[in-house]
Amino acid sequence: MRKGPEPAAPTDTTVLAPPGWIVPAFAAIGAVAGWLLKLLANWLVTLCWAPMKGPAELLNSIPEPWFTVAGVTAGTLLGVLVAFIALHESLTVRVADTHVTLTIRDETRELLHADVGPVFLDGKFLVLLGHRTEETAREPCDLDRAVLATAFTTHGYSWAAEDPHKADFRVWVPDTPGLPVGANALLSARAQAMRNGHGGRCPGTARRVERAGSGGPRRGRTPVLAAADAARVARVPRVAAARNTPDRA
Repeated sequence: MRKGPEPAAPTDTTVLAPPGWIVPAFAAIGAVAGWLLKLLANWLVTLCWAPMKGPAELLNSIPEPWFTVAGVTAGTLLGVLVAFIALHESLTVRVADTHVTLTIRDETRELLHADVGPVFLDGKFLVLLGHRTEETAREPCDLDRAVLATAFTTHGYSWAAEDPHKADFRVWVPDTPGLPVGANALLSARAQAMRNGHGGRCPGTARRVERAGSGGPRRGRTPVLAAADAARVARVPRVAAARNTPDRA
């Protein structure tokens, strides 16, 4: 049975992060891979022709036990390196009664509880909305849904099973008609940012599209939540329909 975060006292902070066993697990996998390298090299040199046969013969010429020691050591180090890269690219969420802190790739954002409305998972993204239904944060997240829900509700936040305003929005594709002048260009830039892995860190796009359509900020949901090219519209990306004509299909 999956164990969630323990109930927190008012002054506690619940920390949700990737499990610590990732580093030793990847190290063990790397060590095994390094040990199997000797067997692979032995097998390749027995073949009449095989790709990488020359390097395999070179590796096979290294006397034992040095080849095995070197292979296991290199595999272990490589596994540890991959694990630390995975941890660096993973989201850490700290939830307190007064604020939420999101940390990923050495970048940290802090959001006050008073500024946070519904919280939910949109595919593989953790989304925090404001009280005017605008997105205040969208970060890639592999943390367990139930654990996240428990952590946020324990500290008094509103957790939603899905986007509570999902019906008011539709997927954006290039050259979507009915958007403000310049909006498609801004959304194309956002799509490129998402393909580069920075889709959650472009909140200014929504505000620029909003100003393009109304001449300044307005109340209610910002017209743009996210964008993607037509090949990636199935999951995270969706934007508001044309102003005052929301798509409720």
